[in-house]
Amino acid sequence: MTGPNPTHKQTTTAAAREWQAFWLAVGFLTRIPMLVSIDYSQKLMNQCSVYFPLVGLLLGALYVGLFALLGLFCSPLVSILLVLCFHLFITGAFHEDGLADSVDAFGGGYTVEKRLEIMKDSRIGTYGTVALVLALALKVALLVESHHIMLALLLAPAISRQTPLLLMSFLNYVTDPDKSKSKPVAEGFSRRRLGYSTGFTLLVALVFSAWLPGLWLLAPIAVAGVALLWGWYLKRQLGGYTGDTLGASVVFCELVLLLLI
Repeated sequence: MTGPNPTHKQTTTAAAREWQAFWLAVGFLTRIPMLVSIDYSQKLMNQCSVYFPLVGLLLGALYVGLFALLGLFCSPLVSILLVLCFHLFITGAFHEDGLADSVDAFGGGYTVEKRLEIMKDSRIGTYGTVALVLALALKVALLVESHHIMLALLLAPAISRQTPLLLMSFLNYVTDPDKSKSKPVAEGFSRRRLGYSTGFTLLVALVFSAWLPGLWLLAPIAVAGVALLWGWYLKRQLGGYTGDTLGASVVFCELVLLLLI
């Protein structure tokens, strides 16, 4: 007669925590209800970041399905606009809000303290409004012009969500941690988990290169290019990143990837 296997128990516990981390990532990035009970902790929130690209891929699958359905009744332009409306609803315009706040802060703030203060303001200013309108309009235009609309809708959300993980891993967190939603994600994000998410993103790009030749090269260019340029700018202007600037990085990467496609 033997006792319980501690290795098996540890493996089961680890798998359960990863399952919870995945659903926590879903709940953090979208309005989709979490279908499992979460033993919330800051450590679990840190762990969930690795699933951001996977959540993006699931969102992309929803967008493709909706676009295909709408295509039975609507023109491509109308279908894309309606998919965009659904995207803004299902994500709560999470990343777009970060873009608007970031541009407002860098456009109207002349010191680090002032920029951080503007980012915390829930109101949107002229700079943010202009940036948001142009970003959404450009996204629609790039999708309409694309010869691979469905692949772009599927892959852009997944690949672009790798960019904030690079920024979190290599830059310091500079905003007030007690007042920011991104605090738990920002602390303790390991390079090992960054490697896992990077591997997943590259695998997605490699697999879909069979239908979109060159994606295996375009995806790393978009992710690394935005991470380097935006990261360099954030380092100069803030000394690091905030939750809003992470959201902005997703929008920037998506636009660059769609432009390359």
